[in-house]
Amino acid sequence: MKAMILAAGLGTRMRPLTDHCPKPLLEAGGKPLIVHHLERLARAGIQEVVINVSYRAEQIVDALGDGSAYGVSIAWSHETTPLETGGGIRQALPLLGDAPFLLVNGDVWCDLDPATLPSSLGNDLARLVLVDNPDHHPEGDFRLDADGRVREGEGPRLTYAGIAQIAPALVAEHPEGAFALAPLLRAAMADGRVAGHHHRGRWVDVGTPERLALLDQALRG
Repeated sequence: MKAMILAAGLGTRMRPLTDHCPKPLLEAGGKPLIVHHLERLARAGIQEVVINVSYRAEQIVDALGDGSAYGVSIAWSHETTPLETGGGIRQALPLLGDAPFLLVNGDVWCDLDPATLPSSLGNDLARLVLVDNPDHHPEGDFRLDADGRVREGEGPRLTYAGIAQIAPALVAEHPEGAFALAPLLRAAMADGRVAGHHHRGRWVDVGTPERLALLDQALRG
């Protein structure tokens, strides 16, 4: 399975840290956030990684190169302007191929071992990794039924971890350009074609300078 790391965002919530450094290169525990992802993917046996870049793209490309230093091979998907998650995936499909791939938000940290996820999606269009709701997002995002289906609606909910297995067909028919992934996922949920995986380990949404500092302390401690 290939993986795609989303790294094209502007990082506005992380300012002023991102005024001169793209968010994927911000460090926690002595290494850039995106390097944590690359090393974990390599340990799981995922060697082909696609990374989309836009804001300060040259800094990210210069820092990571072809990925060989981290045990992976990186293919770069350059976006003149950020295409949002759906549009970024759509543009990268020629690099990703026809098989399901692992999608990872560049601004999360998680101790999930990707090798523990099922290797096949079957008839599903996606499998979302869900985590217990953090203090800053107590209401959560989606329900996870007893049969492993991800649903919207009332009831106890979990938080989407920013990690998923995606079938290319989820976005392949959408016109190119900037578009969000969430509406396509919600349509697939309504059709019963989104599975869920509840990860009970460590996870951090590195969305603010304060949370980055806390993650840095935890990893160094």
